[in-house]
Amino acid sequence: MTTTRATELEVLIRAKYPLIYVLSWEERRVQAMLGDIAARRKKRLFAWTVTDGIVAIDTVRPTPVDPNATSPLNALEYIGRSRDAAIFVLKDLHLFLQDARMLDTIILIRKLRDMVQPLKESAKTVVLLSPVLRYPVELEKDITVLDCSLPTRDELADALERILRSVRERGDLRIEMDDVSRERVLKAAQGLTASEAENVFAKSLVETRRLDLDVIIAEKKQIILKSQVLEYYDAVEDMAYVGGMAELKAWLRKRGLAFSERARRFGLPEPRGLLLLGVQGGGKSLVAKSVAGLWKLPLLRLDMGKVFSEMVGSSEQNIRVALRLAESVAPCVLWLDELEKGIAGLGSSNRSDAGTAARVFGSFLIWMQEKTAPVFVIATSNDISSLPPELLRKGRFDEIFFVDLPDGQERQEILSIHLARRHRDPMRFDLEGLAQETDGFSGAEIEQVIISALYDAFEADRELTDGDLRHNIRETVPLSQTMKEHITALRNWARTHARSASTSVSATVPWMASLSGGGRS
Repeated sequence: MTTTRATELEVLIRAKYPLIYVLSWEERRVQAMLGDIAARRKKRLFAWTVTDGIVAIDTVRPTPVDPNATSPLNALEYIGRSRDAAIFVLKDLHLFLQDARMLDTIILIRKLRDMVQPLKESAKTVVLLSPVLRYPVELEKDITVLDCSLPTRDELADALERILRSVRERGDLRIEMDDVSRERVLKAAQGLTASEAENVFAKSLVETRRLDLDVIIAEKKQIILKSQVLEYYDAVEDMAYVGGMAELKAWLRKRGLAFSERARRFGLPEPRGLLLLGVQGGGKSLVAKSVAGLWKLPLLRLDMGKVFSEMVGSSEQNIRVALRLAESVAPCVLWLDELEKGIAGLGSSNRSDAGTAARVFGSFLIWMQEKTAPVFVIATSNDISSLPPELLRKGRFDEIFFVDLPDGQERQEILSIHLARRHRDPMRFDLEGLAQETDGFSGAEIEQVIISALYDAFEADRELTDGDLRHNIRETVPLSQTMKEHITALRNWARTHARSASTSVSATVPWMASLSGGGRS
């Protein structure tokens, strides 16, 4: 099996890299890769596990070599004594390297460091095989990491061919696929391991007697759910339910065309991302959900709170896994809601959490700058003062939009949208008068006015009236009054740093200092 990763791994072994950390869930796939390399380089291939000790796996059947070497230290001593030109695969050794306060761990780390030079001078290579990337800082300069966690497209194609060949040999089904259908199936399976892909291909053939994209995508949703950091959103909102924000909508419609091959040939890059700054309840989260619907892309929500873990090193691993998973689903929309809360405490990270938050945020920034996969990032924020300046510089996001409170025309549109969604004819209501009375209300506050009025009408066993709506408008104290200073500060910053989401605001009274202006449902 010749792949880019197999070639890279063989180069590392030939160059006598002593400790190679292979990141993968699929031991069988990696062992097959190493078996091919060992055969070409005329080396033996051994594996170590805490359950079986050292076993030769280059024979027809695995043959125990030293079943007493179940402890990692004994295994390393065996490797040190061995005179074979060989590759030694140590499985899950990371579990024994985590607690540097334990004497056994200290000895094991020291033993690995002592072996580095002798391994370089021998024909032996140690491969650490694990599904997670965890090693002590003392080994950082001696270990080389190779990420084989997800198969390449060619490896997925091999997995698909194995399943189709098995079906044909049994005579159960007659499956014929053209190049276009095959490409769609392989694209849908991106992000699955080779084993997961084989399982879901077989499941689709059993359930539907064909390779059904919906079955494959459903399996991918399960993978995302199991990550516990990303959430997969099935039902996304329609952009028609977003009131106002004409400038932002036009910008999004234009960028939605850039995910096509025609755009690549034209020389257009894929859109990178968007930061939505604005008043609470202005509709920023609704826009994030609606973009996925507008572009017909999967929507993933990254919960920064779940990224951080009590275990040292796990937070950094969580963000790497989450971003790699998002790339595997691409093209997709990655949504970070209320970003300022997710990175709270960044400034004091070195004192409060040994720099974990700073490292996680740094990894995210580097990924945003360097990513090549078509993952469109939408971040929302209510407080610009909490965001570090390095996040706002050009290259991270394509644009920063300010979502203000809705003006009179937009409030009429928002009222109409929410009345229609609740099976009421908007033309039966005094939209113009109600819009005037909701001056300074956010889209979310207008929605709650309608919901509260519906409760009143339902209790009275009658239809909703303008009077019910006006009563609840008078009962509501909008955020534009309770957070006047905060909103004014946001507007002052946005005047020179962001672009207005609303045509009406930017075209008529740019960045009003008063408390009526553009915003959404």
